[in-house]
Amino acid sequence: MNKYEMVIIVDAALLQDEKEKIIKEVSDIISKCEGKVINSQIWFEKQKLAFRMKKKTEGTYYIINFEGKHSELAKQRQLIKLNEKVLRSLIIKVE
Repeated sequence: MNKYEMVIIVDAALLQDEKEKIIKEVSDIISKCEGKVINSQIWFEKQKLAFRMKKKTEGTYYIINFEGKHSELAKQRQLIKLNEKVLRSLIIKVE
């Protein structure tokens, strides 16, 4: 199992409960793809975006550290893309 770091940007205008639900859904996706969430936290609460994403100008950044199989990353990315409330996501491998 490799260690990865994921950054998720969601709409800052959403209620806190909705944001937590989105992060829970992303954590469930990681678990479904044979991964294990180590840590998840808010990185930036309300940050102005450099450019519009899905007609939004402000976003909340979350950082999620997890372990998982490399072969499952494509499936994770695809499932996260299907969530319309996630403006952008990025997964990188941690050395």
